[in-house]
Amino acid sequence: MAQGAPRFGEQPLPQTVAAAGGLRRLTGLLLSLEHEHPTVDAIVAQIDEWEQQLATAAPLDPTPRIGPQSTETQRVYLDHAFDVGAYNPCFPEYTFDNLDADTASGRVTFPVVYEGPPGLVNGGFLAVFFDCITQHQSCASGRTGKTRSLTVTFRRPTPVLVELRFDVARAEADGRVTSTARLLLGDEVLCTGEFSTAASSPDKLSVFDFGHRRVAEG
Repeated sequence: MAQGAPRFGEQPLPQTVAAAGGLRRLTGLLLSLEHEHPTVDAIVAQIDEWEQQLATAAPLDPTPRIGPQSTETQRVYLDHAFDVGAYNPCFPEYTFDNLDADTASGRVTFPVVYEGPPGLVNGGFLAVFFDCITQHQSCASGRTGKTRSLTVTFRRPTPVLVELRFDVARAEADGRVTSTARLLLGDEVLCTGEFSTAASSPDKLSVFDFGHRRVAEG
């Protein structure tokens, strides 16, 4: 992050980023199995041990470390402004090819983990996707704030495992940001997202005082 740029939380650890992609791919494989497999038994047997080991390293308090009253016993808050899917497998990954204050465009492929109807993306994940890309654009422009509304309009079913295009048109007026995003297969519009937020400078947000990562012991 450039010096003086808005800060929206701590950056994820490289290990967290690497694990997110692996967990997402592994879950897709688990969902695709037709019969029981001994490797899955090994995964289940190992999960409890891994959970116990990581629990000893995690903060005692799972609430985020934000504001002047925060303590080091709380969880560090990771940056949710940009590329959440890079470190959290529950969020979709996407790529911007163009990104400025007024327009943006890029590509996304939804894996099997986001499937709802057969071969199609669950509509709730499309709402999450639109929220991610429109907030990403606004935060990159140095303007962010509370969400007022997000309306998703479904026109055609959205397939999984197919590279799709998206574009966003963004405008700001009277203290409000309005973003209109489209998801496309070729030239066909699959769905749209209309997103409205209060326009604020990041340093004006009441929760802007994000805690820093603790210094590693030893």
